[in-house]
Amino acid sequence: MSRPTGRVLTLLELLQSGGTRTVAELADRLGVEGRTVRRYVDQLIDLDVPVESVRGRYGGYRLAPGYRLPPLMLSDDEALAVLLGLIAGRRAGLTTAQRTANETASAKIRRVLPRHIAGRLDTLLDALAFTDVPGTPDAAEPPDSAVLLTLADAVRHRRPVSIRYTDRADRRSERTLHPYGIVAHAGRWYVTGEDASRAEDRTFRLDRIGAARTLPGTFEPPSGPDPAERVLAAFATAEYRHQVTLRIHGTAAHIRTRLPATIATLDDPAGDRAPTAERWLRVRLHAEHLDWLPPLLASLDRPFVIEGPDELRDLMAEFAERLTSYARRA
Repeated sequence: MSRPTGRVLTLLELLQSGGTRTVAELADRLGVEGRTVRRYVDQLIDLDVPVESVRGRYGGYRLAPGYRLPPLMLSDDEALAVLLGLIAGRRAGLTTAQRTANETASAKIRRVLPRHIAGRLDTLLDALAFTDVPGTPDAAEPPDSAVLLTLADAVRHRRPVSIRYTDRADRRSERTLHPYGIVAHAGRWYVTGEDASRAEDRTFRLDRIGAARTLPGTFEPPSGPDPAERVLAAFATAEYRHQVTLRIHGTAAHIRTRLPATIATLDDPAGDRAPTAERWLRVRLHAEHLDWLPPLLASLDRPFVIEGPDELRDLMAEFAERLTSYARRA
């Protein structure tokens, strides 16, 4: 949005707050000269906004009595895109001033949305959680808005849903899901809950859900980890081609800087009782490929033992030989 356009909208917002505003006051708030304020007023009038000129010592500009902006006409998809973008922005390291502007913008948009859309979006925000793992906006196809809103409503009201799902092997299936929550993780969207047909907790990618339909009845979600923690645990224990077991001598905090909970589980009997003590800790992870692990383990700069698989030992030895040959070059 250009600066003049932004100032025109700010002028409209100031006039909507009520009363008569002097040219001097408006110029000061907008950071422009008085003649520029008059030009902005003319632009509003050209847009059929009824701005009235009040003459006299305390004159200035005001909106015609009874004027209100019409409801913001956004489709479900458009409203989702705008509000979710603003919400995600709050987690992107914004300054205090930027976070305040973000929150006020969200509130303004929600205030002028048609009631039925605003209500559905509030339901989604209540059901939504984020992990602390960053991602890129184009990491995956965005979820279908109808699926997303249906699942959010089911989370809030504890209703089972029927979903049509396509897994990574392109196998299609119909599932009955008791959804616990919706989670945004590393640029993708997931729903976690109980797969009722298998009586086990599962995590599903939303962009692989072709359709979702609410079913009769209710369910009681279990106590324990929250939805975001369940998604992270699912990633750490997912079935992949290789099962890796390591013993690393170091602190749990240092190991977690390279092997976060999203990719590895850490056997740490001492737990929070010894957060800074270096000791041998067992680490387990699953991986489809192993070639990324040797440089990562080297970056730990801590003693470690590879308990399995043998293929990782071979890759680690080859990596060490390459580093040695590089160091010896003149």
